[in-house]
This record gives sequence, structure tokens and C-alpha cells, in this order.
Amino acid sequence: MRIVRAKDYDDMSRKAGNIMAAQVVAKPDCVLGLATGSTPIGAYKRLIEGYEAGDIDFSQVKTYNLDEYRGLPGDHDQSYRYFMNVNLFDHVNIDKANTHVPDGLADDYEAACAAYDEAVADAGYQDLQLLGIGNNGHIGFNEPGDAFVKGTHCVDLTESTIQANSRLFDSIDDVPRQAYTMGIGTIMAAKMVLVMANGEVKAQAVHDMIYGPITPSCQASILQLHPNVVVVADEAALSLCPAE
Repeated sequence: MRIVRAKDYDDMSRKAGNIMAAQVVAKPDCVLGLATGSTPIGAYKRLIEGYEAGDIDFSQVKTYNLDEYRGLPGDHDQSYRYFMNVNLFDHVNIDKANTHVPDGLADDYEAACAAYDEAVADAGYQDLQLLGIGNNGHIGFNEPGDAFVKGTHCVDLTESTIQANSRLFDSIDDVPRQAYTMGIGTIMAAKMVLVMANGEVKAQAVHDMIYGPITPSCQASILQLHPNVVVVADEAALSLCPAE
């Protein structure tokens, strides 16, 4: 893994956004794997600024998001489809038909998950996969467990993840208890993985991802086996890692 140290959230966002922008400029028809949550919002703002300045063209880009809450329609203001529209897609010249998010309302979720994996494979897999990391080391919604699950699947969210996400809902009772998530195998198929992390609450997870044993109890630790991972993190998130 290559570690890029940032001073703070804004610096992390700038550096990660620049890496993503460079990917789009270098390959205008690239496939991006995208993430949601508070961490990447600043990087998405950088991409929007690049588009508005005429430096980035998204017209040929395809995107595949990591996850979606089960039971939420795409127009729900806490769905990840809605998040992506508000924080990126509505502000650049991307073709919405080329943007993909798991279907939170799928009747046959097993078939829908298999179809999602097939769509990513048919696109040639991600040229760049953006990830955040959960306080418990989850990537996507791949929660700590007994195994690494290869394909897109439905997961029961842990109590810590529900608590962490409750800040975005009116009540913790409104937080969905399940989600669809891209599996570890699909994430690892990406040609490049870009991990963003900020804040002291992520410090243990970041340390375990980089320096801990490879174990499904920290799903992000599998990234040690990927040939091309860049971690962009602020000083607080790297506070438990050796200075390099």
C-alpha cells in the first residue's frame, strides 16, 4: 500500500479528488467504483469543480456504487442513489444511464446481486475503486465476520454501523438493518483501490488495515493482497501508524 498523508479533511479531499480526476483525464471512458458517506463528499466537490472549470469530462464514464440500503427506493433522501445524485451526478455531465447503484427494492435479491456482479464484470471491472473504511474495518458494507464474501450480497448491519449511520436519520429506528453490498472479490478485481480515511475514530481500523493480520474480522485487511492500493488519510486517522 502507498500511504499519502494529509493534514486534514480538506487536504485529504483535495489529494483524493486529484487522483480520481487524473484517472478520468487519462481514460475518459473509465469505470469508477464509488462510495458514499461523509468521507468522500469533499473529493466529489473537487471533481465537480474540475468539471465546472472544463478540466474533466464525465460523458463517457461508467460508475458502479458499492452499496445500497435494503428497502429504500432511489428517491428516498437517505438512499445511496439519492446521495450520489445530490453530491456528484446532478452536477457533472455524466449519463445517468451509465451510473449504477444496487437496487434496494429488488424482489429477488439473490438474482439482483448476481446481475450486479455480472454488470461490473461486463464493464471490465473498476479502473479505480474508491473506498471509505468503517470504524470496525468494514469496506462497502462488508462487516466483520468469519469469511470474506466474494460477490454482491445482502448483509445484516452491525450495531456499531447502525449507530454510526443514525446521525443521518431522524431516529435510529429509521436506519435500515440490512444493505446490499459489493463483495470483497468484486472490490479486489479493481485495477486500483483508493481508500480515504479521516478522523481519530478511524485510526484503529486504518492501522489494522495496513499493519494488522489479514482477517475477516477486519475486512479492509484483505487490501494488503491487492497490488495497487493508495491510502489517503489525515494525521488523525494515521495516528496509530508508524511515521514513514
